[in-house]
Amino acid sequence: MLVSSRSITLATLMVLAASVSNAQIKTATGTVKGAASADGRVRIFKGIPYAAPPVGDLRWKEPQPAAAWEGVRDATEFGRQCMQGPIFGDITFPQEPSEDCLSLNIWTPSGTPDRLPVMVWIHGGGFQAGAGPEPRHDGEAFVRKGVVLVTLNYRLGVFGFLSHPDLTRESGRNASGNYGMLDQVAALRWVKDNIAAFGGDPGNVTIFGESAGSFAVSALMASPLARGLFHKAIGESGAYFGDGALALQPLAASEQLGVKFAASMGADSIAALREKPADDVLKAAVKTQPWFAPNIDGAFLVEDVAKTFAEGRQAHVPLLAGWNADEVRSGIVLAKQKPTAQSFSDDTRKRYGDHAAAILSVYPATSDAEALESAAALASDMFIGYGTWKWIDTHARTGKSPVYRFSFDRKIPVPDGEKVNGMTATSRDIGARHAGEIEYVFGSLDSRRGVPWEPIDRTLSDAMTSYWAAFARTGKPDVKGLAKWPRYDKGKGQTLHLDETISARRDTRRPRYEALDKYMTRPR
Repeated sequence: MLVSSRSITLATLMVLAASVSNAQIKTATGTVKGAASADGRVRIFKGIPYAAPPVGDLRWKEPQPAAAWEGVRDATEFGRQCMQGPIFGDITFPQEPSEDCLSLNIWTPSGTPDRLPVMVWIHGGGFQAGAGPEPRHDGEAFVRKGVVLVTLNYRLGVFGFLSHPDLTRESGRNASGNYGMLDQVAALRWVKDNIAAFGGDPGNVTIFGESAGSFAVSALMASPLARGLFHKAIGESGAYFGDGALALQPLAASEQLGVKFAASMGADSIAALREKPADDVLKAAVKTQPWFAPNIDGAFLVEDVAKTFAEGRQAHVPLLAGWNADEVRSGIVLAKQKPTAQSFSDDTRKRYGDHAAAILSVYPATSDAEALESAAALASDMFIGYGTWKWIDTHARTGKSPVYRFSFDRKIPVPDGEKVNGMTATSRDIGARHAGEIEYVFGSLDSRRGVPWEPIDRTLSDAMTSYWAAFARTGKPDVKGLAKWPRYDKGKGQTLHLDETISARRDTRRPRYEALDKYMTRPR
């Protein structure tokens, strides 16, 4: 009987997919069995525990080693995401949250890959929400670029960052809080110890993250506890510089927030608070402002991150970082009461005092239209642009390693009828919004349904995944056939602009950040 070449190909693929789906990998705590991608080219291992469940007496303690298991553990379903409320509309996942959530996920090429670069993704969400297995964090595109991709969960909000004098005393480090950051360190240690079995190179690990995940990258670079666990870093929109979003608190201040929280729940001790149901703790915590977030605890962070970098005590690793051109633009241009030239000038003088004239010189307001654009730019810069710039600029000066800066400029397509503040929004209104680059970086545009993607979006996405993967491979984002990405040198500020056309240009907006820097570093 004759068999067509098409039948042979299909049969071969079916056998390959079956063999890959049954692939088993031995880790330090036991053997895991993963699944295969649709075409059989990628192996996926989901929900692997990297630490013990932080429940009961382990709630608000640093992560403990995961227990070993016998036999083969099924790793074809994602683990539960960490406890969190419905805070951000763009964060979606299929399961209910749980305290038992410290797991990671691995995408690796089929066959027998060896010593591939490893990228470890740290999700955003203000340290209050998010998870490794969000659909937009799919790792297949990176694997197809020759990378082993890891995503992880870490404790969030009150479960990840509660400080309290009792916790400080029992810690053995005279520190409390930062459990979510210690989770990240534990996950990186797991990667160092186990990733070779999945084809990854433990000596070539890149950490990367967005928003809170990017803040985390800057903190991990500053932390003595994370030293040597990674070799390159990528940050997308965020860093612990300035006093904007997610500013670090000293231990004493965060302890007092914890004392007030415990009292609000009628708990006179940490033991009593540990006995409270997780759902009750979460419901009480989501009402608390400021949010529970990382602090300067004296162990994970021994000082302010900006000071560590300023004095050259950070990890001296290559850094690729940047932010989006229109981080919070829509909140200004689609506000119910838009700023005018008069109101923006008055507000700026009130907020910036003696520095107002310098601020208005770089965010001008000679007309209502100009004031609207300046207000949108200033809001984005104060939210996240300035801090990210300061991180990049400081590491270029003190980091003894190459630095590369990007600006994501693509005005992202929006679904028909998109509403912001009850008003129909266009892609120009929203622009290159906060977190909008994630789907481009991961090659996961189709995870956002209803968006009228254009061919240029897929081309840009492929280019960004290629740049990120190349940087992870060599520390240089050099990709044949794509625009040259020059190093960022302090004072010159060459930036790669990621848009319909990709090009490197001198930073013409540096005067903005220098004016903000003088304000941020003024005597208090």
